[in-house]
Amino acid sequence: MNKADLISVIAQKSDLSRKDAEKAMNAFIETVTETLKKNEKVQIVGFGIFEPKHREARKGHNPMTGAEIDIPASNAPSFKAGKAFKEALN
Repeated sequence: MNKADLISVIAQKSDLSRKDAEKAMNAFIETVTETLKKNEKVQIVGFGIFEPKHREARKGHNPMTGAEIDIPASNAPSFKAGKAFKEALN
């Protein structure tokens, strides 16, 4: 399922127009992104937790040349599924 398919399903299940469902989906994505940028987490009880994870700077190797390279520190998004979400899948 891609974003367009998800928007269509949301529109059907919530009795929203496709345009309104797309606005809601975009607002959700934007809000989660902005919150993670502030180094805060988003917790949706029963679904899961979106949180930023910090990666320290480290040394790596270029696989083509074997040369050592410096990999800068960065932040990456992380998702941990909630208990109810996991149970729904099993």
